[in-house]
Amino acid sequence: MSNLFYLVRALLGIFLLGLGPVKAQAPATRPDTARVNQAPPVSRKAQAAADSAKRTERLFGLRLTRPGKAALLAAVLPGAGQVYNRSWWKLPLVYGALGGVGYGEYFYQSRFREYVDAEELVATGTPIGSTALGPRARQERSLEAIQRGIQFYRGYRDIFILYCGLAYGLQIVDALVDAHLRDFDVSDDLALHWEPTLMAVPGRASALPTAPGVMFALKLK
Repeated sequence: MSNLFYLVRALLGIFLLGLGPVKAQAPATRPDTARVNQAPPVSRKAQAAADSAKRTERLFGLRLTRPGKAALLAAVLPGAGQVYNRSWWKLPLVYGALGGVGYGEYFYQSRFREYVDAEELVATGTPIGSTALGPRARQERSLEAIQRGIQFYRGYRDIFILYCGLAYGLQIVDALVDAHLRDFDVSDDLALHWEPTLMAVPGRASALPTAPGVMFALKLK
């Protein structure tokens, strides 16, 4: 009986010794779990930027984000996206670019139309140099010269059509990007550094293989 008592006590001792490390490890795991589950604090500015990116507004019965609304306004009326973003200083650039390419398109289109009409009049019997051909077309000396004028003005007219589409699209992209970057956090950890340097010139391996230039570097502190 006494042997059984000692055996049971020995087994209990071994069992308690086995539980000892488990009990000792349990408190150590709780702080680690707390540290793993603890989320880093979010600044108010970052939270505001995230909320503004998700916020939607109504326009023409549609629910759009701020960048989407700015782009749609710029597509409907050039410059409206810049006004929505409160970038008033960009309006002269927008209308200056659109006005410049619009005038170029009008100029070459009117010259092209004049030479086309002159070609039709000459083909129907109007003499070269007649005042009915227009102020510029009547100065040409042959039908071939009028046809060359048609090709010349058509080419520049088509180029300015491309310029008009490019200027119109760029002001939409500008409104979209400006709305995206409106709440962008420019941290003090960012620094732009520039300095003059000598840059290699492709294809020049003899006399002056380098040329002066400017090097920009974006550094993260």
